[in-house]
Amino acid sequence: MLDRLLGDYLVKEQLLTSGQLNEAYKIQDSHRAKLGVIAVNEKLMSIAQAEQVNMLQATMDMRFGDIAVDKGYLTETQVGRLLELQGNSYLAFLQAIVDLGFLSVEQLHEAEDKYQREHGFTETDMATLKSGEVDRMVPIFLKTENEQLIRMFSMGVKNLYRLVDNHVYVGEASFTTAVNEEVLGYQKFHQDEKAFVAIAGKYDDVQKMAVAYTKEEFIDTREDALDAVCELINCINGLYATDRSQQEAKIELEPPDFYVNHQEVTSEEITVLPVHISGAQIKYIISVKGDTNI
Repeated sequence: MLDRLLGDYLVKEQLLTSGQLNEAYKIQDSHRAKLGVIAVNEKLMSIAQAEQVNMLQATMDMRFGDIAVDKGYLTETQVGRLLELQGNSYLAFLQAIVDLGFLSVEQLHEAEDKYQREHGFTETDMATLKSGEVDRMVPIFLKTENEQLIRMFSMGVKNLYRLVDNHVYVGEASFTTAVNEEVLGYQKFHQDEKAFVAIAGKYDDVQKMAVAYTKEEFIDTREDALDAVCELINCINGLYATDRSQQEAKIELEPPDFYVNHQEVTSEEITVLPVHISGAQIKYIISVKGDTNI
């Protein structure tokens, strides 16, 4: 997720062009990050130390980790941890930018530090965002202590990642009493837990997500797109209900439904999480307080 968040930030700060960012993403998907980039990113080595080991590696028949241990920069345990992280998507993204010559490691870390400061993320937050564990990342953007909301959004985004787009990322959630969007697919459930869950947005964006989910090249009508969205919502909520049943909570799902024209949703409190998915931006909406009306 952090690869997409930082990527947008680098374009916004004019450190990369959109074309360069897309090129880096293509390389990212087919390459693993080098240990030196990972070590610097994890703050286990300085940039100067990593560059020195890289230069030594060019003249010695030794691996990066072996040289770093020999120089006293890393321990064997740390090298083992770095090898585990080598498949990390975010680190592969950084490596792609460096390999393409767009930015240096130092420039990337300066940008990352600035991004962290501007968004008020802690070191723990940044470590979580780099981890690749979607269900741990989502609470950072929710800004709530409501356990049901945390569970539901985490389950939802994790399955959007699994079922639709493995490069999904989110923005900061907002709280409101009314939402008005062009199209809307939704589902309600009740019994031990009560909730209203919806995916909404501009039709063109919702259609892109529907195409990615169904793997169909074309979805011609609004009804087809929203029907796919409802199927997705029902799948996610079904998984949530099954998970909660293991904690002995009973949840009954109502049939999902949709609107193909502008509709206003109102409730005592509605949480809206912006989700960037399949080249589109939709709104993932959940209300767990009071009655929800459309």
